[in-house]
Amino acid sequence: MTTLSRFIGILLLAFITLLTSCSSDDDISTFPEPDAAMTSAELTTYFKTLAEDSEIPGFAVSIVKDGAIVYQNAVGYANIENEVAYTNQTVNFIASLSKTFVGAATAKAISDGHFTLDTNINELLPVPITNPKQPNAVITIRHLVTHTSGLIDNVESYLAHNYYILPGENTSTTGANILKNATGLEQRAGESLEDFLANYFLEDGDLYSTANFANVKPGEVWNYSNTGTALMGYIIETVTEQSFDDYVKQTILAPLQMNASTFNLDEVNTNATATCYLEKGIPLPKYAFDSYPEGGLFTNNEDMGIYLLEMSKGLSEGATTLFGSSSYDMLFNYQLADGIVPSNFADNHGLFWYSYNNHWAHGGNDPGVSTYIELADDGSWGYTILSNMDAVFGANEAKYLQVKEKIEEGIQVYLESN
Repeated sequence: MTTLSRFIGILLLAFITLLTSCSSDDDISTFPEPDAAMTSAELTTYFKTLAEDSEIPGFAVSIVKDGAIVYQNAVGYANIENEVAYTNQTVNFIASLSKTFVGAATAKAISDGHFTLDTNINELLPVPITNPKQPNAVITIRHLVTHTSGLIDNVESYLAHNYYILPGENTSTTGANILKNATGLEQRAGESLEDFLANYFLEDGDLYSTANFANVKPGEVWNYSNTGTALMGYIIETVTEQSFDDYVKQTILAPLQMNASTFNLDEVNTNATATCYLEKGIPLPKYAFDSYPEGGLFTNNEDMGIYLLEMSKGLSEGATTLFGSSSYDMLFNYQLADGIVPSNFADNHGLFWYSYNNHWAHGGNDPGVSTYIELADDGSWGYTILSNMDAVFGANEAKYLQVKEKIEEGIQVYLESN
């Protein structure tokens, strides 16, 4: 399993099995090569050429080094048809990269005394959740934040009945028809996080199925879980007595002055967000999902640069505007209980962060959205990539990985030469 595949989780598997490959003319050998050393202007020129020569419509990059944002720019198009440039202010939702914000909210809630990593989730929920295949198992916060809870994403329940096309969107386009035919997505209003989770995890729910649960003991098997992450968001709602989006705004976004960022869809001017593309000639309709904490943060490159810098300082200095050192010790530390490494476990795990090769990282992929964040484990450097390129349909994963590799080559040259 590739690093990207670990991050994509259930969506990649679902879409690839449902669709044949999209056409692909990309040839990585035709992509530009970064110079041996590059200034900021030269890096931007390199990125512009890459956007022109590949299937990526537009993208934005922030880079931090030694406690400062050293590069921040965007290239390509937020909307190709109307020639709207992708800029540092372009708002995109960031798919599963949002999970790192769930991790930050969890660390904050722990520091505020609401629970610990080893608290039984049924001590916090208004109605208990029981795995019918392991009825005596105790699921803890630690299991949710490390994807080892045994709560899994059942494609039939999770995908078509969670994602939805926004009201007012044109559903007769090629992109809309692909979404509808491949996944069963409907155009409808959203429902509350609480209602979605109740329908999914409680026996009297419309989406309830024993297939929503794995026959494993908590902590023994790693299984990437969007629904488990959404449940973590709901637990935070329950213990703080405020919506998850309000809690994140109050404790994370506002202190960092990430003013363009929100989990609240009602606060987003979706007409001004980046258009998601299946490929450059096929825009997708605007869509959302009820399990929003696991992938629904809207933000832009300016705000992500602030967040990236904050996380890098947490790794290097141990305390920042947001947290003290103990919270960063939780965010970026090996959090599996009792030293047990579960089967199918991909990487070391912090609070929704993955550690590999002395880096901390997370990616995000939804239809027409691909994002990534990576930090050196000492916080000395890091970068984010936001884009409106698809990496879940057909051959698009391979195309995105090629483009991402070339973006990262440019970033590494820039870091080494500045």
